[in-house]
Amino acid sequence: MTKLSLLDLVPVTEGGTISEALDRAADLAAHAEQLGYERYWTAEHHGMPGIASAATSVTLAHVGAATSTIRIGAGGIMLPNHAPLAIAEQFGTLDALFPNRVDLGLGRAPGSDQRVAQAMRRGLSSGAENFPHDVREIQAFFEGDARLGFQATPGAGANVPLWILGSSLYGAQLAAAFGLPYAFASHFAPDALDEALLVYRRDFKPSDQLKAPYVMAGFNIFAADSKEEAELIASSMMQAFVALRTGTPGRLKPPVQGYRETLPMQAQAMLAHTLQCSSIGTQDDVERDLAAFVRRTQVDEVIVSGMIFDPEARKRSFAIAMEAVKQIATTQPAA
Repeated sequence: MTKLSLLDLVPVTEGGTISEALDRAADLAAHAEQLGYERYWTAEHHGMPGIASAATSVTLAHVGAATSTIRIGAGGIMLPNHAPLAIAEQFGTLDALFPNRVDLGLGRAPGSDQRVAQAMRRGLSSGAENFPHDVREIQAFFEGDARLGFQATPGAGANVPLWILGSSLYGAQLAAAFGLPYAFASHFAPDALDEALLVYRRDFKPSDQLKAPYVMAGFNIFAADSKEEAELIASSMMQAFVALRTGTPGRLKPPVQGYRETLPMQAQAMLAHTLQCSSIGTQDDVERDLAAFVRRTQVDEVIVSGMIFDPEARKRSFAIAMEAVKQIATTQPAA
């Protein structure tokens, strides 16, 4: 059976609070653990009124305390915003709190814009061009490399697998060269998916962490007991995408019946393009769409996203997704 994981951006709903968003994140992670999800990841975004996971390692500590077996991790940490030592210490601390459960996905985008980079007080020499060096430095801190002259405490000796994240060929090339698992952001940036996976698998070089290529890809699921309800709950995330593309991000809005049809054709086309790797519908729809996605990509793992306004509808959607994966496994057993 293809492994299924969960990506949660910890949405802050319109009329809700950040405290509520964080409590719902912990509840969702515990729900995913009960359902059999492999891992729960959240991501670093800054200056976004509708996303509460900016302090990613702190959010993960909260989630880790509410769970016991599911892997928790960053999908990801935007490394140009941080000193590698600080990240090694943060995730070394998480590993000490939740041994053998912590993942560290690394991305080279800032997670916002240059105002964020300035607010982070990062120097001019700390941009995305230094990403490969910074990844190696984190590895060295975790390994306790004597050449560093001191040990990261916590951090040295931590068992925190690194992942490279990406939505272009760059991340695929780096993950292959470093022999690290690769996660592709096809849930919002699907264009380079097939080529990036080809490059990663073709150029992969085994490492101490990983002997063969390992791929995870993002996929949106909005599942409900009827197609109409699924389309309704998906409209909150559609509104968020439209707001982001028009430069007006805000808190996650309540669903709107028939929202997609109210949009101008240009916005409808944008949503259709952005949501290529998605399924909106019943369990049967999810089974069909997810099976087709796995056949196309041959991924080892799918990480499911889906920002839904109502927390119970969201939990129901992720439960249907897991049932769909189980059903796919019974009808299309692995060779």
